[in-house]
Amino acid sequence: MIDETKLTPEEEKASTTDVKKDAKGLLKSVSIFLSELLDIRGETDKDQTIDDIKKDIPFKGHTAWILIFAVFIASIGLNVSSTAVVIGAMLISPLMGPILGVGLSLAIYDIETLKRSLVNLGVMVGLSVFTAFLYFWASPLTEETPELVARTAPTILDVLIAIFGGLALIVARSKKGTIATVIFGVAIATALMPPLCTVGYGLAIGDPKFYLGALYLFCINTIFIALATFVVAKILAFPLVKYANEAKRSKIKWTVTIIAILAIAPAVMTFISVLERSNQDRDIRNFLKNEIENNDELFLSKYDPDYENKTLTLTFLNELSDATIADLNNEHKTGYDYLKSFKLKFKGSKI
Repeated sequence: MIDETKLTPEEEKASTTDVKKDAKGLLKSVSIFLSELLDIRGETDKDQTIDDIKKDIPFKGHTAWILIFAVFIASIGLNVSSTAVVIGAMLISPLMGPILGVGLSLAIYDIETLKRSLVNLGVMVGLSVFTAFLYFWASPLTEETPELVARTAPTILDVLIAIFGGLALIVARSKKGTIATVIFGVAIATALMPPLCTVGYGLAIGDPKFYLGALYLFCINTIFIALATFVVAKILAFPLVKYANEAKRSKIKWTVTIIAILAIAPAVMTFISVLERSNQDRDIRNFLKNEIENNDELFLSKYDPDYENKTLTLTFLNELSDATIADLNNEHKTGYDYLKSFKLKFKGSKI
């Protein structure tokens, strides 16, 4: 029987061509759809965004008092470990203005706005820390709380939150008719106020672990929010500041470019450092779970990692044999890439 449905070579070639055309048409349609879906240039008001950010930079009068009250509220929340109170303080805190000003001024080569932003940011940070110090110095409640401790050890998640929070913030600010709910959400997510209050707490009790760790977390949030603002402003091609002569414009451009590089370099180093610390923490947890907790003959009391000196001190309730110590020293170098450089120290054993 003859197969009448069989196509000739010419018909097969034409059919293949039609399929390719349909595929290309589909891809083009999807590309156009995604382009229209994700494009923000059409609804971006660049001039208004610049004016709004500049208006939020000054720090005096009402803004100063709002910051002081927000610090007191956040400090009380941290003192009693109340997440709801801390969130309330973050909502009314006016810290975002100068940080956005730093990122925007670097992007548009506005040296005067950069100076004002840095000065106001410095004043805000100083006033926040001093206010928190006074509260914790006078407060009868000085014990550590989970809310305070949580602000002393930055993780890779804090870096990612600062990056995406900063991106969301500047995109919301650049839209015609600013999206206020996004601004409030970023204020909560990036948590600028609690670390500064924790710095004040650390100074009040004289504990470097608190004020250095919390200050590090605040710096991470600040740098990456400013960096996100810088990147978005560049992508959206915000208008550059015009100067009277080309020589001055070129000088300002190079000055701001150098400042931007100096700001980006530590940001990259910070990201790498925090990522490495997170990987080390993960390997430590896995090592403790796999090699110690699952061993019925070992009773771990506590562990103390020293990241600077690359040591992990393990305190046991029982004494360890030389063979067990040798096994643990071998096992921590197998399958735990970020723990290999650590030296194990044992307490509660024969040595």
